Amino acid sequence: MDGNTQHDTAPMSQDESKDQSGEDVNEPKQRSLRPLIMVWQAAREYPGHLALAIVALLVTAGATLAIPAGFKLIIDNGFSGGGDPENIGRWFRYLFLIVAVLAMGTAMRFYFVSWLGERVVADVRLRVHRNLMRLSPGFYEENSPKEISSRMTSDTTLIEQVVGTTVSVALRNTLMAIGGTAYLFWLVPQLTMGLLLVIPVIVIPITLFGRRLRKVSRTSQDRVADIGAMVTEVLSAMKVVQGFNQETRETERFGEAVEQTFTVARRRIIIRAAMTSVIITLIFGSITLLMWRGAIAVTEGSISGGTIAAFVLTGGLVAGSFGALTEVYGDLLRGAGAASRLSELLNEKPTIDLPKRPLALPVPARGGLSFRNVTFRYPTRPEPAALKDFTLEVELGETVAIVGPSGAGKSTIFQLAERFYDPQAGSIRLDGVPVTSVDPAEVRSRIAFVPQEGVLFSADARDNLRYGAWGASDEAIWEAAEAANAAEFLRKLPEGLDTYLGENGTRLSGGQQQRLAIARAVLCDAPILLLDEATSALDAESERLVQTALDRLMETRTTLVIAHRLATIRAADRIVVMDEGRIVEQGNHATLTAAGGLYARLAKLQFGLETA
Repeated sequence: MDGNTQHDTAPMSQDESKDQSGEDVNEPKQRSLRPLIMVWQAAREYPGHLALAIVALLVTAGATLAIPAGFKLIIDNGFSGGGDPENIGRWFRYLFLIVAVLAMGTAMRFYFVSWLGERVVADVRLRVHRNLMRLSPGFYEENSPKEISSRMTSDTTLIEQVVGTTVSVALRNTLMAIGGTAYLFWLVPQLTMGLLLVIPVIVIPITLFGRRLRKVSRTSQDRVADIGAMVTEVLSAMKVVQGFNQETRETERFGEAVEQTFTVARRRIIIRAAMTSVIITLIFGSITLLMWRGAIAVTEGSISGGTIAAFVLTGGLVAGSFGALTEVYGDLLRGAGAASRLSELLNEKPTIDLPKRPLALPVPARGGLSFRNVTFRYPTRPEPAALKDFTLEVELGETVAIVGPSGAGKSTIFQLAERFYDPQAGSIRLDGVPVTSVDPAEVRSRIAFVPQEGVLFSADARDNLRYGAWGASDEAIWEAAEAANAAEFLRKLPEGLDTYLGENGTRLSGGQQQRLAIARAVLCDAPILLLDEATSALDAESERLVQTALDRLMETRTTLVIAHRLATIRAADRIVVMDEGRIVEQGNHATLTAAGGLYARLAKLQFGLETA
């Protein structure tokens, strides 16, 4: 690839964006559950399941609160009925009915809430992935794909936990806290008033601890994402790691990352443990004092034994509900952090998007490509300009070779042609139509690209080949393979086109991978062909086969070739020599060699003056 794609001014690294305490210095000052609105919006897409889940929550909360009332009836009516077994049994049957309703409601709640959790996560993943597919390659130069992958896995897992468990627990305990407090008021208003007086004392610590917990939770998730990104990076480059005997260093580096993650997680655990301890002390301490007062009232005869029993049981449920709320609040904050990170991906806008009124390209396609006074700077490295007042007209069916030193702007031409970026000045036209006025998908449908190294997917040979034309028949696939000199080795694969090629096509040699990439371009059958030094990394035999396939492919197409090995482009119709983003020479091999300029110096460095 051209040096212009390797930006010197990279985005702030993940480590640099954190302060010494492990916190993100760029972290927005959000201290609420607001990001979970995204999750709620996704859940609302399934009103039937949502309604049944809410009904089940109401039933289970109501049945749980009915249990203390059942004990009150047993104590006050059953035991006071002179010990009649039938009378006692009647009230116990009532209690058993409550338990049965509770069991059924809990089963319904678990099913519908869990279903919603899995469904919401699936939908969020699909929406985020759909948006990621719209973003231009420049976004992935500034944002690590490995870190994005971590968000798509670990963060969505957190959201599934929030929807499938945490929200359910929070709602159930909220209902029980409210309903239980109302029942306590009905039972013993004086004691319940004392209970309500301590609520502000409980809420204030929840708020203070919660703010701190959310910030640390977000940082903890970032640290986990860093680990995932590191593992993917190292494992994908294992041959390099082992080839340079860097296993120990990578293990130490991973150990440091794990320790940093543990340090942040420990801070989160300490904050949450302290919050839980303080809140439970306040809640159960208050309940204990109130029950003490209630016990005195029973001895005085002002309330019945069943009433104090119901009060104690309900008070315990209310206290437990408030205590559980303090715990689930921390989980909700972690879920809010995950939702926030996914929302960033979901709300990211593509820099290259469909025009409001896209123009149509001429039909049939001709294959003309022109650059007129184009100036372009990469967003992450505005200086120097990758192209400066660049003008190039490529005639229909012409083969133009682009040569020059690293960083001259060669690969930038390809990226602009496929509209991965838009120039800051000038225009690029395809068949006479400005590409900025055309649907990017239509522009790219008229261009076939063969990269320096064949990029293959973890799939079988058929799917890798028909990536250029997904609806292609097997007959068309084999014709493309023949044209690319790939049919012979494909037929020798264990299962032919159905053979799995491994991750990144690792089961094939470099030459075989490259010939598959060429076959894919053949199958695309686009009028413009872009070749980024497609034979530079191959041995002599593979290069011969690939070059033969390329020559066949170039016969009927407008072709731009990036060439570092000048021997491969002697037969080009025109050679364009670039340096520092500008065209410094144009001509054929003979005239450029004789001119004694940059091309002649490059040719002399590669194979001496015999080229003249």
